[in-house]
Order: sequence, then C-alpha cells, then structure tokens
Amino acid sequence: MEELAQRIRAAFASLPQYHYEHIFIDNASQDGTQEKLRQLASADSHIKAIFNNRNFGHIRSPYYGLLQADGDAVICMASDLQDPPELIVQFLERWEEGFPVVVGQKTKSAESWTFFQLRKLYYRVVDKLADVELLENVTGFGLYDRKVVESFRQLNDPYPYVRGLISELGFSVAKVIYAQPLRKRGLTKSNFYILYDMAMLGITTHSKVPLRLATMMGFGMSFFSFLLGMIYLVYKLIYWNSFQLGIAPLVIGIFFIASIQLFFIGLVGEYIGFIHTQVIKRPLVTEKERLNFDQDATE
Repeated sequence: MEELAQRIRAAFASLPQYHYEHIFIDNASQDGTQEKLRQLASADSHIKAIFNNRNFGHIRSPYYGLLQADGDAVICMASDLQDPPELIVQFLERWEEGFPVVVGQKTKSAESWTFFQLRKLYYRVVDKLADVELLENVTGFGLYDRKVVESFRQLNDPYPYVRGLISELGFSVAKVIYAQPLRKRGLTKSNFYILYDMAMLGITTHSKVPLRLATMMGFGMSFFSFLLGMIYLVYKLIYWNSFQLGIAPLVIGIFFIASIQLFFIGLVGEYIGFIHTQVIKRPLVTEKERLNFDQDATE
C-alpha cells in the first residue's frame, strides 16, 4: 500500500493542474492492512479509506469504491501493483481528448503463459456469446468520466460486470496498451471459484446464446433419436432373428443424454441465480468506518 500511494503521489506530482483523492476500500482484512491505512490517511489528506463490515468479494467492493468518488473522473485499479499507477498520465491525456472511458488493455503478462492464454480464450468466448462487443484483456483498470459513473449509479446493479456495462452503455472507449507485471504483494485471491464466478457473470449478464443453444440441441437430439429409433425398428423388422441391439449403445446413450441434461440444468440455474441476485437488491457493501472523507484534499 505504501508503494502504491507513493507511486500515485508521484504521478500526480507531474500533473499540478489536477486535484485528486485516493480512496482505499478494505474488505475486512485481518493482516494489519487497516492499521497501515490509518497511518497513511493520518499522514496524507489525499488518502481516504473505507473499511467494510465483512469481505464483500472481488466484484461488489471495488465497484462500491468506484461509486464513492466524486471527482470529474475516477480511476479504478487494484492495490497489488499489477495495474501500473504510471499509466494515470496516459489515461488523463486520452480523457482530455474527449474519451469518457479509458481502459488499460493487457497485451502481455508476467504471469504464466498458460494462465494468460486461458484468460484470452475466456475473453474471446464470452465476446462471441455476448449480445454486445465486449472488451478483451481488460480487467476494469482504467478511467471513467463522471457521466459514466453517474450512469453506473442509476443502474443500481447489485452485482455488476463492469466490462459489460461499458459496452452496454455505449460510451466511447480509448485503450492504453500495457504489459502486466507480477503481483508484488500478497497472494492472489483469484481461485478457480472466483474465476468461474466472473466467467458465468459475463455470460449470464450479456448473452442468451447458451439458453437458445440448449433449446436447439434439445430439438436436434430429439430428431436424431427419433430417426435412429426408426432405423433400428426397420432393421429389426427385416432381420428379426439375427439382429441384436446389445447393452452398450443403451448405456452410452443414457449417460450422454443425462450429462447433457445436467449441464443445461446447471446453466439455467446460473441464469436463475443471476435473476435472484438482481431481484433481492442487497446493498453492494455495508461500511464499518470511513477515514478522511471529511477532509479537503485539494492541496
């Protein structure tokens, strides 16, 4: 955190025409992070902090922090230094050119080659399935104009997929290319469940293709099964005494159909779960404490 705050301070030192506030949002961490944030906030009025009552996850908490900023533009980034603060200067340059959204787009990453390629494959698959053109290799790291943030507020989405929202709202987007460095602090919390959650959120929020695919596959398999049944019937009538069906085709067919059914039942469940999340309208987070929000950070 200290290095992040220092690098952001250095970036704005070269931009004297801008006033800024630096908001940290903490998911009820138990590793001494809150005490470090108190020290940083007491030493620098630009630094503000929000402490959540509990861990509200990798989607709701950052998005809530984004909505708490009240400047003419908001820059969102992770605190693990994989989002280089030095790109702030380029973000602001493109914003001054008239782009309401400026995002960092990864073309290279210091993480494992296999993991990076899997991410790229995911982005491409979701983009092909989505009803709108989604941004590839974009994590949410970027700049958002005040009118974009206000549009986010009006949506009142309790579990947002920011990359998709940008495309849905139709704002002009500028891309700043960068190579993502290795994580400098701590261990990543992006386990398989979190990555799966983000993948399904992107699909269920912005695509009806899987549901339609289930319908089309159901129709196709029904027609194929009927046709195959008629072929077997005719063949059996012709070769009544010599033709034996055997147990293997039946077992394979039953397990195949059952697995397809389970897959699409699970997929429908994901859509129902998304609808449930939208309907109950729980708050993004609940706060335990705020630091420095009553301070004027204009110097």
